[in-house]
Amino acid sequence: MRKPSIGITPEGAPSIGLCALAALVFAMLGCVVFSLVFLVLTVFCCNFFRDPERVVPQGSGIAVSPADGKVVKVTAMADPFTGKPRLCVCVFMNVLNVHVNRSPVAGRVTDIAYHAGKFFNASLDKASYDNERCAYQIEDAGGGSWSMVQIAGLVARRIVCRVDIGDSLERGERLGMIKFGSRVDLYLPDGYEPQVRVGQTVLAGQTVLAAQKP
Repeated sequence: MRKPSIGITPEGAPSIGLCALAALVFAMLGCVVFSLVFLVLTVFCCNFFRDPERVVPQGSGIAVSPADGKVVKVTAMADPFTGKPRLCVCVFMNVLNVHVNRSPVAGRVTDIAYHAGKFFNASLDKASYDNERCAYQIEDAGGGSWSMVQIAGLVARRIVCRVDIGDSLERGERLGMIKFGSRVDLYLPDGYEPQVRVGQTVLAGQTVLAAQKP
């Protein structure tokens, strides 16, 4: 049996290292206040960039949440690739949530579209169209097309994409992250229905977000 573990995502190393170094330097200089400030920031960064292992549900016809956080919307929205309305589940991440994003289904990345933009609060409707974002189109084994969008938030200033077009992903596999507050939208293909409700807390790679209709 594999023991649960909590690691640190590689993107967090520079922030954690700089804060820890600053805390050490100020401590050596006798600047207690600044040393404590950077020590708190070091702890905050370690917490923010944590990357725990998840138990990914098995079975066919299901999709897992691509992000940790709270479901803020379940409604029809314009697909970022086709422009056609599709049922979408939006998950908002605050600064205390794990920010590593995972693939909702097993499949192949068929398209990636990055859009530079503004930094409105990620919980607002206009964030889906105006904020900096990175959209992924994933085709599952059954030919279903999934659109997943990482959206930068009010504080976030960098979207991390770890995959390329043509890559094959497993359900729950890590594919990127967003630094410091953000949102992820998942557009469902025909034949799938949400398994979550607005206000529900979800875990990336572990909570079943959608399932095929019976």
